[in-house]
Amino acid sequence: MPPDPKIVETLKNVSTATLTTVLLKKGLRNVWMRGTKPLKPGQARVVGPAFTLRFVPAREDLATPESWASPISTRAAIEAMPEGCVAVADAMGVLDAGIFGDILCSRMVKRGVAALVTDGVVRDAEGVLGTGMDVWCEGVAAPPSVAGLTFVGWQEPIACGGVAVFPDDIVVADQDGAVLIPAKFLDAVLAEAPEQEQMEAWIMTEVDRGVPLPGLYPMNAETKARYQAWKDAR
Repeated sequence: MPPDPKIVETLKNVSTATLTTVLLKKGLRNVWMRGTKPLKPGQARVVGPAFTLRFVPAREDLATPESWASPISTRAAIEAMPEGCVAVADAMGVLDAGIFGDILCSRMVKRGVAALVTDGVVRDAEGVLGTGMDVWCEGVAAPPSVAGLTFVGWQEPIACGGVAVFPDDIVVADQDGAVLIPAKFLDAVLAEAPEQEQMEAWIMTEVDRGVPLPGLYPMNAETKARYQAWKDAR
């Protein structure tokens, strides 16, 4: 099923920086996927449930061009991706083998996949950009995936950028990279993150008018009272 539009809309208005702060308060420190940089500057924030993909080191008898026609292949995995998901690929941080190129990304766009997130790299960069697929990755490389990786499965627990990702965890990606919201923490994040975002926006207006940081960020009792009065007056 596509993700709940209300959840997507709420989280599209919350930065990954804010999400890491909210999750830190819940005791979760390791939620930002290292190496997940926007392939194109200015990519809009995306939100969706994780559809996981797992690669392991290349093995000569398995990592071959013939493997692309196997029932266990990236091609087969793409056909299982639901509309609105974020494809999250564990590429083990390998930087010299592009896991996806323009043809695969084009098919993902046709299937309504929201984005591709990986700790590896993509290939056919110009073509990938031309598909309109939003990609967060470590960069680009010309060689294909089988030059350094073997694809072994989808929709199972993976590691991406040092973060444990389970199918249907929620992924939010913006200019700061990709952040994971564990599924069981989603309700708490939805309840708290918009307030955190609003509070920090108000603090910025105070900074803009010259208010010193001590007592403002973090708020002391007086500042909290002023903030609450501002909220009540809205």
